[in-house]
Amino acid sequence: MATASSTANYGPALSGAELEGTIGALLTSVNSFIRGKADSVELALVCLLSEGHLLLEDVPGVGKTSLARSLAAASGVTWQRLQFTPDVLPSDVTGVSVFRDGAFEFHPGPIFAAFILADEINRASPRTQSALLEAMEERTVTVDGITHALPSPFMVIATQNPIEMAGTYPLPEAQLDRFLMRTSLGYPALDQEIAVLAAHHQGASVSDIQPVLGDGGLGPLIAAAVQIDVADAIQAYMVQIVAATRIAAGVTLGASPRGSIGLLRATRALAMIRGRSFVTPGDVQVLAEPVLAHRLIIDPDAIAEGITSSIILNRIIASVPAPQSA
Repeated sequence: MATASSTANYGPALSGAELEGTIGALLTSVNSFIRGKADSVELALVCLLSEGHLLLEDVPGVGKTSLARSLAAASGVTWQRLQFTPDVLPSDVTGVSVFRDGAFEFHPGPIFAAFILADEINRASPRTQSALLEAMEERTVTVDGITHALPSPFMVIATQNPIEMAGTYPLPEAQLDRFLMRTSLGYPALDQEIAVLAAHHQGASVSDIQPVLGDGGLGPLIAAAVQIDVADAIQAYMVQIVAATRIAAGVTLGASPRGSIGLLRATRALAMIRGRSFVTPGDVQVLAEPVLAHRLIIDPDAIAEGITSSIILNRIIASVPAPQSA
């Protein structure tokens, strides 16, 4: 269920003005390249500071890959791009053992980076997709019976196009559940698209983004997010929302306890990014859809009636009483 966290190894958390300044600089850096998508950038940073994985699902050309690359660049972490196609093998992701000088020697694959951009993940075969399951959940890779630890922190940002189905393999529920959040970018507003053209005309590039954090700079931010206070009433509110997905009309399968844990982790990071030392019911409501929607399996009859997981979650949030402040 819960992903093992190595936060204890990150050292002392930042606090006060230093914390606020660092987070502000990260957001400013990414938003300077990803125009008009401040909400999506904030969600991506929430996911990163929650030690989770993010699935970006949208049509081509709206900036999914650019968001992932700019976040990695601003964070100053090592990153690798995995361009998935049907012929990519599991060993192309995890690495292989090569026999040399009388012994097997492990050659790590591109998964051994702090930040992985899994581009067009649904074009990979189920066998290759399954190679990511252990890495995303356990932060390890097992090859030939030997388990190798991945870097810490470790984050996967995967992209997929929901429109073009030819040559794609739908992500299995088990893999979808490994993503802390799923979101989309959408088309930019008219003025923002004009700004994108102007920046492109002037030669702006992701490579121009300067790292805000140095080596190991993410660790203190992650450690600070863990220290955010979550009242018992707020935790109960999260569980009530998740439990309601299991009995909601039109839902074949609701969210598991992993969804509750994900909601807890994400709300702590969001509260910290917004300058608070505690989680509010509003944080839970903001993150319920990106954290839970992709975990629900909707009944085919409900789908035929135009009911989506987002609609169901909005109904749940409206029906579950939020805790009142003392």
